[in-house]
Amino acid sequence: MSAQEPQYLATHLREALAADPRTAEMGVRVRVHGDDVYLSGEVACAERRERILQVARELVPDRRVHDELSIAHVGGRPEEERLS
Repeated sequence: MSAQEPQYLATHLREALAADPRTAEMGVRVRVHGDDVYLSGEVACAERRERILQVARELVPDRRVHDELSIAHVGGRPEEERLS
């Protein structure tokens, strides 16, 4: 494995996740360490997270893909509950 291979693979995965119509996701961060691929960032919903993971696993079937994605909270801050 060359020193640039992890960076090249991370760039390739980011571009593929942005280009694939199933995901069209530009905000996913990709980190490669050895045989492990870490995906992080915020996505709109659980279904989108699953599609991103599926596409990543298809692209690198010989690597372990780790889910560090979080789901965005829509609607701003939750309302405060007032206790009397």
